[in-house]
Amino acid sequence: MPWRRIFRIGSGALESPASEARPSAEAAAFLRHGGVHAGDTGIPVSAVPNTKKLLLLLVVLLGLGAAGAALDATLARPVWSAMQARQPALRLESSTAGLGQGITLALLGGFRALVADVTWLRMYVLWERRDLPGCEALLRLVGTLDPRPLEFWLNGARILAYDFSAWRIESAGGYDRVPIDVQGRIEREQAWLALRHLDAAMQFHPESAELWIEGGSLQLNRLREVDTAAESFRRAWEQPRAPYYAARLHAELLRRMGRKAEALAFLLTLHPTLPAADEGAAADRVFERIQELEGELGVPADRAYRPSGDTR
Repeated sequence: MPWRRIFRIGSGALESPASEARPSAEAAAFLRHGGVHAGDTGIPVSAVPNTKKLLLLLVVLLGLGAAGAALDATLARPVWSAMQARQPALRLESSTAGLGQGITLALLGGFRALVADVTWLRMYVLWERRDLPGCEALLRLVGTLDPRPLEFWLNGARILAYDFSAWRIESAGGYDRVPIDVQGRIEREQAWLALRHLDAAMQFHPESAELWIEGGSLQLNRLREVDTAAESFRRAWEQPRAPYYAARLHAELLRRMGRKAEALAFLLTLHPTLPAADEGAAADRVFERIQELEGELGVPADRAYRPSGDTR
């Protein structure tokens, strides 16, 4: 069972088994942002999850909410307020409509994380059944209940972009039968939904390099927007603890667009900051790219870049 989530109970933690590879792409219905269009899929799709299971989920949530309310005044509220002061991702004051039913976040108090975990597990059950509207609704609910875990946001975006588009294509006849232009349209539509999901995540994780990288990958590989992707990778590099490859991707996309002078200027600024002993920084590879760009731009030898300490 591919759970990446860590269940937080009291002060301890129980990690679920490591995630497995996602099954091969297959189809269901077309889901737009906030709605489902089943007419072009050829298969019946319910607009909302099963009523009995929805009611069961609501009973569980409300039961936890009642328990949370009893503890709220003496324990949960002071602790939650202290956590909000330290973590912007917890500063939620509004209520959310979960699958059409009102669930007041304040009522859940300190049980928000646990309820989010349970909701994510329920979402995976619907994912296994390829229930697009049910998955989409629960992805939204999870992000509202507990927006702190990046795994929720990142995996949700990948489900929206890759799984849903693959299921739609398969349900419409498969990759061998669906025209290439239709496949591209479906993939672009789902990519936009995923990008909206990542935009929502940015409100709670404004310094996340991972979110910018995920968005840049969608812009590059799904939307074919090289300039927008280059900007996303630049923004990723500006965040704390950003991976070095984000900077290299930004420069490479500038080069691909013919903006070689910009790519060279960026790499000239980047290279002196790279630790030579860190393989991930790839300082030697960056220096090679600088030399290539200088050659392509006709930079005179006496003006060519030389790393500090290089006596050549």
